[in-house]
Amino acid sequence: MSGPLTEVKVNRKAANRVASGHPWIFSSDVVGRDHAAPGSVVKVIDPQRRALGMAHYSSTSQICLRLLSREVQEIGPEFFARRIAQAVEYRRNVVRDSDAYRVVHGEGDRLPALIVDRYGDYLVMQTLDQGMDGAKDWIIAALVDQFSPRGIVARNDAAVRQLEQLPLETGVVFGETPRELTVRMNALAFRADLLEGQKTGIFLDQRENYVAAARYAKGKALDCFTCTGGFALHIATKCESVEAVDSSAAALATAATNRSANGITNVEFREADAFEMLAGYASARKQFSTVVLDPPAFAKSRRNLDAAARGYKDINLRALRLLGPGGILVTCSCSHHVSEAMLLEIVAEAALDADRELRVIERRTQAQDHPILLTVPETHYLKCLVLQVL
Repeated sequence: MSGPLTEVKVNRKAANRVASGHPWIFSSDVVGRDHAAPGSVVKVIDPQRRALGMAHYSSTSQICLRLLSREVQEIGPEFFARRIAQAVEYRRNVVRDSDAYRVVHGEGDRLPALIVDRYGDYLVMQTLDQGMDGAKDWIIAALVDQFSPRGIVARNDAAVRQLEQLPLETGVVFGETPRELTVRMNALAFRADLLEGQKTGIFLDQRENYVAAARYAKGKALDCFTCTGGFALHIATKCESVEAVDSSAAALATAATNRSANGITNVEFREADAFEMLAGYASARKQFSTVVLDPPAFAKSRRNLDAAARGYKDINLRALRLLGPGGILVTCSCSHHVSEAMLLEIVAEAALDADRELRVIERRTQAQDHPILLTVPETHYLKCLVLQVL
């Protein structure tokens, strides 16, 4: 390593947090910054000046330090090339029948604040803190070496960058990229808008749950919060008909394109507020054999948790009133503040209020290309329950 390392000293609370396996250190637990520059790589030391590892330093975020390594080592092009190669190797074992998937999942791949998604011959990256943003040239070089992509897009329009005082911007940073392209997910075709689509183009984290839902779906199905039709199109072959609902006209237009691309004829897309529609259908005593609930995150922070719990109970209660004996409910939460235990409790309360007895068929999470670190609960954000009415 060239030159002396900048050392950032942290208190005992932070050192204990690192010892427990968590890579984040909060600004309130930093006791000496040694003139650390925004986005720089620093050596983290405990109150006794023992090294805890190497981290990216943020001058503005509440998360002041994100640990990159528990060893004191050079953090440069070779480090990023090595970590990205390890992430790619892991995907070779867990991704099947898809050319759209997550390549790097932040903390889950020991590259905090870095997201990389693959869409066929193209890649989309997000550098979400000052350190990763400063390392983007090394990251791009490693991605080009691994994939030889036709283009790489930086989708740095995520609001979290504002906490780092980084600009919100989107652009092509390597090669050329079409505005839209078609990718394969579980052997179905989906349109992805890499510059303005959801997240980095389309939602990738439900990919394995789409297949699971199709194992149990039957009869007349209702897919709420369908977005671009992921659940609806996957369960269509198992169902008599699928009514898929979303409040976004733009998302439904893409969903209709996806329906046509796959030659599916028994899915009807409707623009509507899912809460209002569920209430109306419950009042009208309408019946379905399968209901899918995949809402956006209701709890963006712990402050919203009580309101989120009421929202999740409300939609699950209304959905259960549409299901008779043998009916299938697929219900999801992507709020990481809502634990699986909490979601199970909410759905249990809804079932009691709806006078339905439920059997748990599967308890699922995000797709395996969005890995969960055992000691970092924030990496486990998506919960998916498959339940049957008895």
